[in-house]
Amino acid sequence: MDKMIHINLKAMQGIMNRQTAIANNMANADTTGFRAEIINARALYVQGDGLDSRASTSEAVIGADMNGGTIENTGGTLDVAINGDALLAVQAPDGAEAYTRRGDLVVNETGLLTTGDGHPVLGQNGPITLPSADRITIASNGAISIVPVGGDPAQPIEAGRLKLVSPQGSEIKKGRDNLFRVPGDGALPDDPDASVTTGALEGSNVNMTQSLVDMIEASRAWETQVKMLTTAQEMDESGARIMQLSA
Repeated sequence: MDKMIHINLKAMQGIMNRQTAIANNMANADTTGFRAEIINARALYVQGDGLDSRASTSEAVIGADMNGGTIENTGGTLDVAINGDALLAVQAPDGAEAYTRRGDLVVNETGLLTTGDGHPVLGQNGPITLPSADRITIASNGAISIVPVGGDPAQPIEAGRLKLVSPQGSEIKKGRDNLFRVPGDGALPDDPDASVTTGALEGSNVNMTQSLVDMIEASRAWETQVKMLTTAQEMDESGARIMQLSA
């Protein structure tokens, strides 16, 4: 019975991981540039003497769905939708370089350019800081131009350039903060062909209908495991009663 119970518990842990990922996807269905997490299950055979006839289940996040979301025009001067599969470099809370598809950029009170969730946007020389300006524009190649306060609108000045990188051929992993990173604190190479569409934002690529179906399937799988635990308890109690009769 103990082996059966431990296998059930392992399966329930996997289902909980799956439910967590599904809930995170659903919670971010309206988050700009969000990439849905992908869950994978695999069998873990119980090792021991004799035939490996028992297997528990391991479910974990293995990556993200990198298919694009819907592009919506916003008209915002600092809104950018990243074209193709390029990623925008940002600074993670620990100071390391990370990547996102989120393009709802803002300039905070200190002039620091950040994403909508507060991560500093990186240029070629670190976080981009912009001086006070009458106008800020972002070109399709990521170049940021400003018209200084009181300056000539016909003579904008380039104040920085978005760091756009290519994930092709590199391993990246998605963190719980929805940022992508290269394992081992690595960095992705610049993508000279990357471009952005200004005045637009890319939405989340979460399929809510599929997420609801996945949630129902996970709930049913949990109920099955609970029933198996109940069955194991009943079998254990029956065995104990038989032992008492034999005595």
